[in-house]
Amino acid sequence: MITSVGVLGAGQMGNGIAHVFAQFGYQVMLFDIAQNQLEKAVATIRQNLERQVKKRVIPESLGAETLGRITPTLAMEGLAQVDFAVEAVTEDETLKLEIFRKLDAIAKPEALLASNTSSIPITKIAAATGRPDKVIGMHFMNPVPVMQLVEIIRGHATSDETFAVTAELLQKLEKEMAVSQDYPGFIVNRVLIPMINEAIFALYEGIATAEDIDKGMKLGTNQPMGPLALADFIGLDTVLAIANVLYAGFKDSKYRPCPLLVKMVNAGYMGKKSGHGFYSYQ
Repeated sequence: MITSVGVLGAGQMGNGIAHVFAQFGYQVMLFDIAQNQLEKAVATIRQNLERQVKKRVIPESLGAETLGRITPTLAMEGLAQVDFAVEAVTEDETLKLEIFRKLDAIAKPEALLASNTSSIPITKIAAATGRPDKVIGMHFMNPVPVMQLVEIIRGHATSDETFAVTAELLQKLEKEMAVSQDYPGFIVNRVLIPMINEAIFALYEGIATAEDIDKGMKLGTNQPMGPLALADFIGLDTVLAIANVLYAGFKDSKYRPCPLLVKMVNAGYMGKKSGHGFYSYQ
C-alpha cells in the first residue's frame, strides 16, 4: 500500500506533483539540492492551494492539511522510507541516470521508482538501477494540479504489479491515464514537439510573425494556446531537449530542431521562466 511519496526536483513540475499527491492524502518528501528552490516551491504550492480554495475547488481546511503533508528536504536520504518516488528534474539524460543510481541505493528495496521524463526512454533509466521491474514512466502534464492527463510508460522490464500499483495511484489522484510504448517522445511529445518545431521553422523562414502563427493555430484549429506561446510556457530549453531526443532516437530529419530554437536557447532565451522567448515577459 502506498502511503508516502518522494518527489525529486522542486521546480515547476515537481512542486505540482508534490501538491497533487499531498492534496489526496499522501505524505510527501520534496527533495531539491537548492534551499531557495524548495522555498519557492512551497510558496507556489501555497498560492495554488489558496487559488483552489478561493475558486471553491477544495475546502479551506484541505488547503492547510495539504501543505502540512509536504516536508521539504535538501538530503536525498530523506526519501529512504518512501513507498513511491517520482523524479522530476531537468530533462537531461545524464542527470536523470545519475539520480536513479543514487535513488536506487537509498530507497527501500520494495519502493517503486517513477520518472516524469517527457521523452527519455524508461528502459534506459531503469537499467541504471538494480530494480528495473520497479521502474515506470509517469509523465504529468503542466500545470499538474489542473491537467487531467498522465502518460504511463512501461519500460522493457516494468512488471505488471508496478504498472497496476501506478494505475491505482492515478485513480486515487483523479487523473486520466494514457499508456504509451517506450519510444522517444511517447505519445504527447511525439506529436506536440514536431508541431512546435514546425511553427518555429515558419517564423525562422519569415512565413509569418509569431503573433500570426499563434493566432492561426488558436483560431484555425481551436487550440487554447498558440504553439510559440506554448513553447515559451514549456521552456525553450525543454522543447530543444525533447526535440534532440526525438532526432537522436529516430535518426529522422523531420525531427531536427530548428536553428532558430537552438540559437535562442544558446542566447539564454528560455521563454516565460527567463523573461524572454518568442514573447517578452518582463
